[in-house]
Amino acid sequence: MLFPENNVYDGYVKAVSPPSPKIKDFINAFLVGGSICLIGELLLLFYDYIGITEKITKMLVPVTLIFAAALLTGIGIFDKIAKHAGAGTLVPITGFANAVAAPAIEFKNEGFILGVGANVFKIAGPVIAYGTLSSALYGVVYWVVKTVLKWA
Repeated sequence: MLFPENNVYDGYVKAVSPPSPKIKDFINAFLVGGSICLIGELLLLFYDYIGITEKITKMLVPVTLIFAAALLTGIGIFDKIAKHAGAGTLVPITGFANAVAAPAIEFKNEGFILGVGANVFKIAGPVIAYGTLSSALYGVVYWVVKTVLKWA
């Protein structure tokens, strides 16, 4: 073996790490993620009920969810929800808001430029970069399938 210490470390991790209750984690993620989506739907209905146009409502719902997630991150509640929910808070738009707000809060003591400004996209930056790249690649594949191969 090239690196035998890796096997020793793997054995140590397995010995000290309790097994994850996967079914419970799946249920928690589903319930919390679904609840976030339900809140989004309720916001949609509320904004429609008070007479806001559909076009404006479609902008207000994500803005409200992003604001709420950033606010909850700032006051320390979002992390407690995420600890319980796992991936349930990562998938909806609230997870992205948390990924932007958390590093900004963590590094605020270093100042606005070198602290907040330099670290705000530390976690979300790769998501933006690879999300943009994958959407561009998907667009090229879609264009080839639709135009060149005439499948769709």
